[in-house]
Order: sequence, then C-alpha cells, then structure tokens
Amino acid sequence: MRIMKKNIKTVALGLAIGLITLQTHAEVATEAEVKAADEALAAQEAKAAPSTPPAAEPFAFADFTWLNGNSRQKTSVLDTKYFTGQFMADVNYINDFNSPKDHTLVGSTAAGRTNEFQVQQLGIGGDFHADHARGRIMTQFGLYSTMTPRNDASPARGQWDLNSAYRYVSEAYAGYHWNQWNGINLDVGLFMSYIGLFSYYNVENWAYQASYTSANTPWFFNGARLQIFPTDKLKLELWLINGWQSYGMFNDSPGVGYQVLYRPSGDLSWVFNGYTGQDTLGNAARVRYHSDNSVQYKYLDRPASTLSKAAFSLTADLGCESGGGVRCTGGDGTNPSQYFVSAMAYNRLWFNHDHHALTMGGGFINNPGRYLVLIPPIQTSTTGASGGTSATNSGANSFSQNPGDSFHAWDYTVGWDYMPDQFVTFRTEFNHRQADTPYFAGPGGVTSSTGLNNGATTGNYTPDLVKNEDRINLAMMVRF
Repeated sequence: MRIMKKNIKTVALGLAIGLITLQTHAEVATEAEVKAADEALAAQEAKAAPSTPPAAEPFAFADFTWLNGNSRQKTSVLDTKYFTGQFMADVNYINDFNSPKDHTLVGSTAAGRTNEFQVQQLGIGGDFHADHARGRIMTQFGLYSTMTPRNDASPARGQWDLNSAYRYVSEAYAGYHWNQWNGINLDVGLFMSYIGLFSYYNVENWAYQASYTSANTPWFFNGARLQIFPTDKLKLELWLINGWQSYGMFNDSPGVGYQVLYRPSGDLSWVFNGYTGQDTLGNAARVRYHSDNSVQYKYLDRPASTLSKAAFSLTADLGCESGGGVRCTGGDGTNPSQYFVSAMAYNRLWFNHDHHALTMGGGFINNPGRYLVLIPPIQTSTTGASGGTSATNSGANSFSQNPGDSFHAWDYTVGWDYMPDQFVTFRTEFNHRQADTPYFAGPGGVTSSTGLNNGATTGNYTPDLVKNEDRINLAMMVRF
C-alpha cells in the first residue's frame, strides 16, 4: 500500500513537471512567434518607406515675415486639413491737402477717395488643398471692386462684361501640385503678379501709398503660371497670360513672362520679373517689354533691443514699347520714343519687439507716352440714357496719352506703424507726390464743375489738375 501511494505521488509529480515544461515551451514559442512577426512587419515597413526624406517646403527654412509685400503672420487661425481660410479688411481716412471737392484721388491703386472714411478693401477667402489638387479664392469688396476693373481697357472688346464678371474677385484659380524637386505647381485663373515688389493688399506692405514703380504696374494676371522649385531657396515661374493687368486680351496674342525668386538666407531676397505683350488696344503692331528687379536685405535683427530689426528694399524697372508708331529709342517727330524708367527705395526700422515701425522711402518715374500712367478719371459731357455723364478719359480737356507725351514724377513717404499683434496694423503716413505736368486732383476736382457725377458736366468744364499733392494716410488693417 505504501509502495502504491509512493508511485501515485511520483506519477503526479511527473505530470506536474510535464505540464510546467509544456507551458514553458508554449510561452517560449509564443514569444518567438511574436518576435518573428514584429521583425517581418518592420522589414515590410522599411521596404515601403521612401529611400529619401520628403523635400523641404520652399522658403520655410527662415522667417520672412519682415519682407515688404509679404504677410507678417506667423500663424493661421483658420487652418484645417483641406482649407486654410483668410480674412482681410482695410479701412482708411485720407486727408488730401488739395481738398478736391469731388473727394477723388488721382493716380493711386492703394486708395481712391479723400477726406472721408472708406472701406478700401474687404476680402474673404482662402486656400483649398487635398492630395495634389489646390485652389484659391479671394473676394474683394469696397473701393477695390471698382478701382481695379477701371484700370483695365481690355473688356472694351466683345460682349459679356468682364469688368462685372471679375469685379468682386481678386484671386481665383485652380491648380495641381507635383512632388518633384521641392515642388511644381500649375495654376490657371486669376493670380497676383507682385511686379513692383509691393503687394496688392496694403496690410502686407511697408507703406500705404507705393511709389510709381509699383503703383503703375499690374496687381493681377489672368492666365496660367507654372511654378518650379528646384530647391527650397529658389523659385522659377513662367506666365502665359491675357495681358498687362487685363481680364481679356487687348489684341489677338497672349502676353508671356517669367519670375525668378531667390532667397539664399533669411536676411536676403532677390526677385526678377520679365514681360512682353501686345497691350495697346487696337494696335497689334505695338509690342511692350518690361524688366522689373528688386532686392531686400535685413541688415539688423536684435529681438531683445529697442531697435529690434532694420531692413531696406531697392527696386528698378526698365521697359519700352516698339512698333505701331513708337520706338524704344532714337525716336523722332513721326515715331517718338516711348519707354519706362523708374526706381524706388525704402528703409524700415522696427522697435519694441516689432510692435512699432518707421518707414521712409520714395522714388521716381519717367514714362513718355504715359502708357503705364494711371489716367485721371476725368468725365466728359457725354450723356447716357440715365442722364449721367460717362466716366471716360476723352475729349479736349482729358489727360492725353499721345505718343511721346511727357510724364516725369517723383514722391517720398514717411510712415509709422503700430502693430499690437500679428493680425492688426494701425498706420499713419505722410505722402508727397509731384509731376512735371498737371496730374493730381486740385480743389476743383476731376469729376465735374460741381463735383457731382450726375450730369452737371458741360463741354466747357476743365478738370482741376495740379502738379503736386500732399496727404496724410490713416488706415486700420486686419489680416488673419
């Protein structure tokens, strides 16, 4: 009996040891299987991963919010996976010392009326982005919705009023992105040109009233652009467009152009633009050439100091028209010379952690033939069906654009900005402009003998144009 009990204990002990051994082997096998699965998954992920890291985003290697013509926002408050929203508002009060009785401001793309509060621009829109597709829409309300179309003569050809069709849109394009080099973009529609360095949106500029080099060059193009980024410091851009700031074509051939933007460091930016096109309405024999070149340099950056930052910009433009009764050089009484030479320079100082800034600068323009000069909105005595007078620049008392007509002007600006945060700018600016021919609105205005635009103009009315203008620009601008 004792032997039987002993054998039973021995068998039980053996069974227990066997079970423990089997469990241990099972655990070892399970760990080995998990390890093998992990190794296989890691190998698969490594095989699927790209051999090289993704290319750097263009111009993201430094902070370029200090640039003239560039947003100073460092963050976006309306950013989602598929849409980045944007809102801009620009409200001004411009005190013109000439006090034109019709409140009209001549020769500016930045502002249109004086001695009263005005909404210069209000825009709502943003950027869409999903996979490789991209697009942008930005609306424009306020004075921009009438001032910008007014400077374009191309809608005079054909039906379907292009001025009305595009009046409330400043940017509208569809695009596609390729992951080649540091990116390639193709955009088709309305897009900003930035010829002349300054931005179309005053809130992005150092000064409210840009000099003639910028104020007399286009703000938008209508067509296609191809952007190529060989590196994150270089952009090459090609344009095939309807014309020089035009919704339609002036004749029967598109304009072509390019841009080269190079930023070798966070303190230096170069931009070179070129353009050629047939942009004289009804004169296809006349060809325009234009070269626009700018440099910006930040020569001081001490965030903790009272003078926290300092930078300057220099822009020089050169161009001409040839054919159709004019020449680039060597003109005579029959075919006068018609060219464009201008330059502008600005220096900006930031104070108190970039919450305040002082900007000083100005420039000049020489444009025989006046083919780039913003024409004063002089009204004639032509009466329409509604009894109002037309707003065309024609007749004996108009501001002429005859071949070879002289136009030489210069200006300077001193302005102070208060920027409590990255979204708001309060600007106070003094601006002086002068020309060799009567051009700016005098006390009598340019609209009519009464200053009204409802039919008071007579054939004997002569607009009050003067050779100089002094004004103070006050503006509150919001961008986020």
